Amino acid sequence: MSDIDNQLLTGAQALVESLERVGVEVMFGIPGGAILPAYDPLYDSSIRHILVRHEQGAGHAAEGYAMATGRVGVCIATSGPGATNLVTPIGNAYMDSTPMVAITGQVNSSSIGTDAFQEADIRGIVMPITKHSFLIKRTADIPLAIREAFHIASTGRPGPVLVDIAKDALSGSAPFVWPEELDLPGYKPTTKPHIKQIRAAAKMIMEARKPVLYIGGGVISARAHAELAELVERTQIPVVTTLMARGVLPDSNELNMGMPGMHGTVAAVGALQKADLLIAIGTRFDDRVTGKLDSFAPFAKVIHADIDPAEIGKNRAVDVPIVGDCKETMRLLNEELTGVEPPAIDPWRTMLKGMRAKYQPHWDEAPDGRLSPQEVIQRIGQLSPPDTIFVTGVGQHQMWSAHYLPHEQPNKWFNSGGAGTMGFCVPAAMGAKVAAPETTVWGIDGDGCFQMTNQELVTCALNNIPIKIAVINNHALGMVRQWQSLFYNERYSNTDLHTESIPNFQMLAEAMGCVGLKATNEEEMEVAIKRALEINDRPVVVEFVVHKDAMVFPMVSAGTSNDEIQVARDMAPEWEDELL
Repeated sequence: MSDIDNQLLTGAQALVESLERVGVEVMFGIPGGAILPAYDPLYDSSIRHILVRHEQGAGHAAEGYAMATGRVGVCIATSGPGATNLVTPIGNAYMDSTPMVAITGQVNSSSIGTDAFQEADIRGIVMPITKHSFLIKRTADIPLAIREAFHIASTGRPGPVLVDIAKDALSGSAPFVWPEELDLPGYKPTTKPHIKQIRAAAKMIMEARKPVLYIGGGVISARAHAELAELVERTQIPVVTTLMARGVLPDSNELNMGMPGMHGTVAAVGALQKADLLIAIGTRFDDRVTGKLDSFAPFAKVIHADIDPAEIGKNRAVDVPIVGDCKETMRLLNEELTGVEPPAIDPWRTMLKGMRAKYQPHWDEAPDGRLSPQEVIQRIGQLSPPDTIFVTGVGQHQMWSAHYLPHEQPNKWFNSGGAGTMGFCVPAAMGAKVAAPETTVWGIDGDGCFQMTNQELVTCALNNIPIKIAVINNHALGMVRQWQSLFYNERYSNTDLHTESIPNFQMLAEAMGCVGLKATNEEEMEVAIKRALEINDRPVVVEFVVHKDAMVFPMVSAGTSNDEIQVARDMAPEWEDELL
């Protein structure tokens, strides 16, 4: 028993003591009136608090930290607008199953519901986008709430949990009682899959002639890359890795067909469309992967393994459902398949390898000697250390990064998948660098995304967090402009950002305490990337001026079948005969 147990502590002291006991080392936040009592004991705590410039930055930084460590990320904010500024990262964490605890101050308990100054019903606001949320009105309830919040956030399907604490609960006093045991009768995630389902899956795998391993972000969250590698080696089944799972199996593995979906590779999309069996692990049949759902993988039976039973059968009927942790599921599958000859799928495997070789993502050279954004991203990947962490914003640069960066290691690729949150890159890169200070962290951002949250570079400069940010500047909201080019007769309504003149990204970077660099051609690009990699005592921002009309292909238009994939504008692959 600690000396503090059963001692009279303020709620603020109990909060900080509880956070220390659950192992929190870093938190991101901004103080304000309702949360201010918590900041006093935090002054003497071992927890490193990083003062951000905007609460949204705190939330995304907590996400980046969680993605890099596998531990719970923590952000803290005051009531009202402080709390509501956390809504976007909370929603983002919910969509991407990122373990996060958001702690918010609330007005005094007697004032709740009176529209008091800086009051917001943040618990009600985030209820649909959290695993659970707490409203704490009594000082004595704080330790249990913190213990439960971290347990819920990090177990089962990971996700965000909100702990909203009334100011008088923080200011009041009560004996500190740490809960050694948790009793959550309504929360018992199934981690070990049923052996009967494992055996049924193994039998189906052995009978298949066109199987595909459809691997999602759940495998990344479960740190199950070794089990996946063993399953692939044992079965020799082709693999597709979703946007959130890039790197879980090295792209250099000849059985990795790449990313499926709206901007996936032809080989990955074709593999799913022509498969007779999908072995879906840690994925949720997202609409960006399936396209028009009733035409998705029309010939395939489905094995679906996920720790969240609500996902199984939600979008696609399932033949063999497996509820359980991805790591444990693949471990048991590997055991079941030990000593068994791999399925006889040589023709299928050969066909997909041929498709992979024939339809590699490529780009057209930029006009007038300008930079191609794809080339910039590829060169950043080629010149950076092998263990580099890459974080992206959302849009064209995100999709190009998914294709052209070297995805050879797991847990080195972070982006906003489900929510598609512009502004994710800079603060998430900051959180990742805090988690892995000795690792190179590149943020690949667009000029649109960058202008949403770039103020966190001030946080990085002041706190010795030397991230590197590549701003892919095409002077436009590129993905929206691409859709206007393809579907709106090139009527470019409100997508021109005018960033050829305003802002001056180099001067902006320097003003925020960073090194600012700029490249407009290949020679300058090489120099700028190498110079950025040499600077490790400050953040670096490199503006790469690229041509405006580069597009992301392959592409499946929204609402259409994956069979209608285009490898370039008005050009479809010749895959029908090859894959039948």
